Amino acid sequence: MEIKGKVIQILPEQSGQGANGTWRKQEFILEIPGNYPRKVCISMWGNNIDAFNIQEGEELTASIDIESREYNGRWYTNIKAWKVTREESSSPNVPEEASWPNPSDELKTETAAEDFDDLPF
Repeated sequence: MEIKGKVIQILPEQSGQGANGTWRKQEFILEIPGNYPRKVCISMWGNNIDAFNIQEGEELTASIDIESREYNGRWYTNIKAWKVTREESSSPNVPEEASWPNPSDELKTETAAEDFDDLPF
């Protein structure tokens, strides 16, 4: 599953000792745009913290896994990022009309092609 948004906060890194050795975890808050923007807390584990190198304010797409588990009758949900890609920024020097085709040009081309078509269908 993928989720797109803007990084609005990076929480402090946590670490500790477990049965399998030392572990590292860092969470970040991603704001998802819309009429009512939502905030999602996503965690990164181990070497992904350094590999992703997430910065506040950047737009990105996070590929995530969602998992819930039960502990003492309560359910806890974790959202883990396993891949992060940065959003490509559009060039500010490109005029707006250059990025969108004119629909009337497409109609003229289609009509011209139909006038010279000898096929019955």
